[in-house]
Amino acid sequence: MNTRQSKTGYLILADGTVLEGKRFGADRDSIGELVFTTGVEGYVETLTDPSYYGQIVMQTYPLIGNYGIMEADFEGKCALKGYVVREYCETPSNFRSEYDLDTFLKNNDVPGIYGIDTRALTRKIREHGVMNAIICSEIPEDLTDVKEYIIRDAVKNVTCDEAYTVSPEGEAKYRVTLLDYGAKRNIIRKLNSFGCEVKVVPSTTTAEEILADHPDGIMLSNGPGDPAENTGCIEEIRKLLSQVPIFGICLGHQLMALAQGGETYKLKYGHRGGNQPATVTYGANAGHTYITTQNHGYAVRPESLAGRGEVSFINANDRTCEGMVYPDKSAFSVQFHPEAHAGPHDTSFLFRQFVELMEEWRNA
Repeated sequence: MNTRQSKTGYLILADGTVLEGKRFGADRDSIGELVFTTGVEGYVETLTDPSYYGQIVMQTYPLIGNYGIMEADFEGKCALKGYVVREYCETPSNFRSEYDLDTFLKNNDVPGIYGIDTRALTRKIREHGVMNAIICSEIPEDLTDVKEYIIRDAVKNVTCDEAYTVSPEGEAKYRVTLLDYGAKRNIIRKLNSFGCEVKVVPSTTTAEEILADHPDGIMLSNGPGDPAENTGCIEEIRKLLSQVPIFGICLGHQLMALAQGGETYKLKYGHRGGNQPATVTYGANAGHTYITTQNHGYAVRPESLAGRGEVSFINANDRTCEGMVYPDKSAFSVQFHPEAHAGPHDTSFLFRQFVELMEEWRNA
């Protein structure tokens, strides 16, 4: 329950729909692409996932902020344009909590709004697709800026500035280069847990620079925006294929497909949340369905990769492509997040498969 006196604010959609609520977080106007996420927990990870760059994120779960903010759970730098919730809890109850949600939003200059009928708004987005919106204190007369807003240079704005290395506890068994397109920190943690020393490099790093380090494997990270925009990254991935084992996650999955001559397209409202079902379609576990964490608005068109790759997972809800394998390239990718912070961890075995692929490559 929120007891403080809050300033009236508005969430206005590009189609002219006006929703009145209460302001919290940064006291400024902000335009972004409005999307929803269905996770019932993990809002700290959502708020710090770089894949949300340029977007106003709405939580479908009604109560947010009840367990506070814990910086140890951050996945990266907050890149949201705004935050929308039904009910904001101003008094978190959690022994790990360091401060409240309002403070986090203010610290990161992110405007928020609560008291919104998120259930009705989610139904609207599901019917009409994602659309631009503005969080503001006064209703603007002209919505041209909202309607014309486009997310540009997303990866450029979230990648690391320079390379750095994170070592595992104990002896490093493998050396992995992680191309940072907006990487979540738990990818590094998971690789470390499998004995991998991880060198994180900016998205602009060339194939020649990567191969000069002689890594045992390459990881293509998650990230925001339209995958087809990243023409330079796609060209460098094309040079890396068949040179060393590669594992792609989310945007990395899409970029790998584009590097093989495939196509991507924008989904109506995307897949965001920690409860997305993905069914195996390739290998010994075909037919098995896992619950996965996802955050993406684009998908790979698998028929565009006919003869070059095999679909390994499909979404059990809408049958879209959730994974590809390229056996002749020693490469595979998934649309979901097997590192799954804050869960579920059903598909963490994919990191083991990556390690096994590196071991096979090393012994070949």
